[in-house]
Amino acid sequence: MQVQQIGLNQETTVDTSLDRQFAAPKPQRPSQATGTMVRQLTAADSKRLLTHFLSLDDDDRVLRFGQRTNDTVVENYVRSIDFVNDAVFGVFDSRLKLIGVGHLAYLPVRNEDEPRTAEFGLSVLREARGTGVGSALFARAAMRSRNAGVGTLYMHCLSHNATMMHIARKAGMDIHRDYGEADAYLTLPPADSASILGEMFQEQAAVFDYALKRQVRHANKFLESLIPTF
Repeated sequence: MQVQQIGLNQETTVDTSLDRQFAAPKPQRPSQATGTMVRQLTAADSKRLLTHFLSLDDDDRVLRFGQRTNDTVVENYVRSIDFVNDAVFGVFDSRLKLIGVGHLAYLPVRNEDEPRTAEFGLSVLREARGTGVGSALFARAAMRSRNAGVGTLYMHCLSHNATMMHIARKAGMDIHRDYGEADAYLTLPPADSASILGEMFQEQAAVFDYALKRQVRHANKFLESLIPTF
């Protein structure tokens, strides 16, 4: 199966060993929620998305899009994102800076009897790598895919993309390498009440976390304005 990659004719793939993680996720109470908060993004976040992608250096753009891309191509990619039919997820730091972005695109179905397939693309800023941001974005995309009736989650990346390859191995994905590129596939179980409620809770927790960070940021700006400058 050949799949074009999200945005710039690249591909993303995932493997099939996340049964423990996605077979029966249990919703947590807010007081138990830990780890990275992943919020679904909308068209209102386009400006921050553009800032995120433009901040990637040349090498990171190659890893994300599979080729060298100038600013104009990146701008066109962000403008072309379909927030209605696709799902875009983001992780914000305390300054409301997008440090990680995941783009989940549902591929066209040729035969209604065949399970749906979704493609996942990922980018994480250098300062946030190794902190679990990429894994959290992937887990959220896998849960959304499962709840949307997707049978296979797919990722395509360059073989030397250490972040994506680490996520694929950690997820137990079926990885195929060829000519410096890699495809990874993950077979997802059907949705159930636990997965649906789990995703609802995660989104609510992420929205609350974002609102709290924004309030703290506004409060800090207000307090700074009260400090006299000499």
